[in-house]
Amino acid sequence: MVFVGMDHGTTGVSFTILPSDDEKQVEHFKIGREELSTGEVSALEELSSRVPLDKIKLMAITYAMGDGIKTIQPLEMVEKRGIISIGGAGKVTGGGTLVYGELENSGVPILLIPGLHKNTPCMDPRFRAAYSHHASAEKVSIAYNAYLESGWENMIVADISSNTVTLLVEKCKIRGAMDACIGAMGLVHGPLDLEMLRSIDDGHKSANDCFSHAGAVKIAGVDTNVSQVKKEMLEKFQAGDDSAILALDTMIMTIVMEIWGLLGIAQKVDGVVLTGSMGAMQEPVNFYGTLKDYLEDLIPVIRIPPTSGSMGSAQIARDIYNGQKEILGIKVKGYSP
Repeated sequence: MVFVGMDHGTTGVSFTILPSDDEKQVEHFKIGREELSTGEVSALEELSSRVPLDKIKLMAITYAMGDGIKTIQPLEMVEKRGIISIGGAGKVTGGGTLVYGELENSGVPILLIPGLHKNTPCMDPRFRAAYSHHASAEKVSIAYNAYLESGWENMIVADISSNTVTLLVEKCKIRGAMDACIGAMGLVHGPLDLEMLRSIDDGHKSANDCFSHAGAVKIAGVDTNVSQVKKEMLEKFQAGDDSAILALDTMIMTIVMEIWGLLGIAQKVDGVVLTGSMGAMQEPVNFYGTLKDYLEDLIPVIRIPPTSGSMGSAQIARDIYNGQKEILGIKVKGYSP
């Protein structure tokens, strides 16, 4: 008996296979978005080559913004794949859409995890009033994995990679979150500043173009395929390139500002959890250590692996199968084992 989790991320779709009786035998694998969008690789074939589909008791997945639903629910209950629109600030390759279609017709029992948005009941009303969207669905999975790994009921979770999204969890409920387009920089994505808004108004660039060049890349002058951005950025940084050094230093500054901002409004925080391909990184650049240095005099800081998204999804599937009715304040609707 196994449980499976899926994380629909920026650079690829990640899976975790979680045996019910031995977490040491966990298996992770990831498929690039471009490989999926061209049909070069089938996600369902890759999954079934690792575990017989009839052995999967329950699977939990994330898809895109997840802003069309507010509860965790079976895939067959979901309308329009749980999203309001595929337009707006965020690159669309079609890879995740193909995976969703494959899974939808697989016969595997599957739950869809919602994103965090203005209609998410557990969120602080002030966050819901301030922002229409707070985080895509995999951030819920990441926060759940962070909770299980840390044991902290009150925490800040920062997922740092192509974009940066930071969440506030209080009394085991997600109460707030800062989305990539309004808060800290990631490697690729970041907030839209005045210059970019003017460029959009003048018709020179789309919102998506600006959002996809508003992270550290705009400072370092890196303009390449999303899957290659981290490699090129780190190579420039290690070679002593001034623009790359400034880019990562600036990115760290904005992340620290965001975390400190959430600390300032939180009632209680037991610690900070850093994750994502950059947030958890210690080699070849100690990104995690640098961030920790800014915070550890004030509060405990730990890291969890970049696989936290798919791992958290698998843990959500396992715990709901075993009877849990709510995940970090988000209710389960329409499912019974």
